[in-house]
Amino acid sequence: MKWTFILAVAAGGALGSVARYLVGIGFGKWLGPKFPWGTLFINVTGSLLIGIFAGLFAVRWSLPQAARIFLVVGICGGYTTFSTFSLDTFYLIERGEMASAAAYMIGSVVLSVGALIAGIQIVRVI
Repeated sequence: MKWTFILAVAAGGALGSVARYLVGIGFGKWLGPKFPWGTLFINVTGSLLIGIFAGLFAVRWSLPQAARIFLVVGICGGYTTFSTFSLDTFYLIERGEMASAAAYMIGSVVLSVGALIAGIQIVRVI
């Protein structure tokens, strides 16, 4: 275990978490709290971002391991919100909004995986 890696995760995680908080608050104010649009947006854009990083690491970027950990584990890990996604789904189910819960689950997974693929493809094209 290297302390530089731990510090990279901590610093990136702090930045990613603050970004997640601000985006979530912004979407809540913009679209209201009834549906978790902010969490959906965060998961999709986080998946796109991690796809872009993965694509860049594979073909273009020769970054030190600590920098890769900072970006992927730290920033992306702090920014994406799968645990929040699970809790939001539970709340929709608990309120009896089964159709919304199903749409949210399917949409989150399909759009997030699609965004990750898009991120990798973007890097391959440019």
